[in-house]
Amino acid sequence: MAPMSTPGEEMHALVERLYPLCRSITGDGVRATLDIVDEYVPLQVHEVPTGTQVLDWTVPQEWNIRDAYIADGAGNRVVDFAASSLHVLGYSVPVSATMPLSELREHLYTLPDQPALIPYRTSYYEPKWGFCLSQETLDGLPDGDYEVRIDSTLADGHLTYAEHVVPGQVSDEVIVSCHVCHPSLANDNLAGVAVATYLARALAETTPYYTYRFIFAPGTVGAITWLARNAERIERVKHGLVLACAGDSGQLNYKRSRRGDAEIDRVLRHVLTASERPHLIHEFTPYGYDERQYCSPGFNLGVGSLSRTPYAGYPEYHTSGDNPDFVSPEAMEDTLAVCREAFAVLDRNRSYVNLSPYGEPQLGRRGLYDSLGGRSDAKQAQMAMLWVLSLSDGEHSLLDIAERSQLPFSAVVVAADALHGAGLIKA
Repeated sequence: MAPMSTPGEEMHALVERLYPLCRSITGDGVRATLDIVDEYVPLQVHEVPTGTQVLDWTVPQEWNIRDAYIADGAGNRVVDFAASSLHVLGYSVPVSATMPLSELREHLYTLPDQPALIPYRTSYYEPKWGFCLSQETLDGLPDGDYEVRIDSTLADGHLTYAEHVVPGQVSDEVIVSCHVCHPSLANDNLAGVAVATYLARALAETTPYYTYRFIFAPGTVGAITWLARNAERIERVKHGLVLACAGDSGQLNYKRSRRGDAEIDRVLRHVLTASERPHLIHEFTPYGYDERQYCSPGFNLGVGSLSRTPYAGYPEYHTSGDNPDFVSPEAMEDTLAVCREAFAVLDRNRSYVNLSPYGEPQLGRRGLYDSLGGRSDAKQAQMAMLWVLSLSDGEHSLLDIAERSQLPFSAVVVAADALHGAGLIKA
């Protein structure tokens, strides 16, 4: 019998499957991506027509591309979109022409400092056309005439995004957002898509306290579209996390919400610190991924961002070097584990009230001391009970208690459950 694959291996296989697709902020590549994700978790797909006003933005025309190439005089494709979706400037207008290399160079994008890599470039809101190629390829092109063809369309259509909801015990929501607009880039952000997908599957196997809403949307304009279409229910969103660059070998990085003291900020700091994983905590800046949309002043949601190496922090960023070999099953599985640990804390973080606050209640006659007999962690469990009783004044949460007592959050939860069961505290 073949060994069962790990979640990390399954996420990596999903990245490999999605990698060849040409994605952009609109178009059939986004739809094809969501169709595949829908095989893993059921999605509700939304189509928003071109021209729709979304906050200060307007949904753009839809871009689709079928083929593109540069061919030499012998008809050989020296640059071929079929080989990599990065080869075409994103949102290129159609072109069919023959021109000398000297003229063509004005439409070519390379990375002279990384001569073997293809850059990722776009021109969403300025009508242009162009090709991205390695500097090595460009250096090898002789002078002469080249056939240039981009078979694309820019026409009224739709912006596409999708949601998956894991119902909770309450209608208050945690949003998990990832962007699905980049073409063949594995870490940015197919790894984030894969981790979000498997996080949704893991949460569906539990009975979470919060309702978890997963948002798969194009970056910037997609998140803005979601916010515009959900303004009336934004008050339900209590916490949130943006997932990006989730699969490289770097240490974990968490970027706080704009508030800086949102509960999700405290939870991620606690989980990363308690786990003793190498990590960095960053203050909010209004640049990066879609946390800047969710945290914009009018919404001011408690949404942070979790990544491994942050955007632009690794040489392969926005190049063909960000391929499936750049991300690993182990890194994605570790990112997934942190998300699960964080949401387990978020789901159980409550404030309680001590129902016997005058003096220390007698734990022995309620069987609470007896329950500790023989346990290797009896001393810790006893201290957890005493700390919960001491700080259950309706103003301190279990996370407050864990941090102040320097006890594991899990031990504090077990103590709270025991005390609640004995009728000594109430939520």
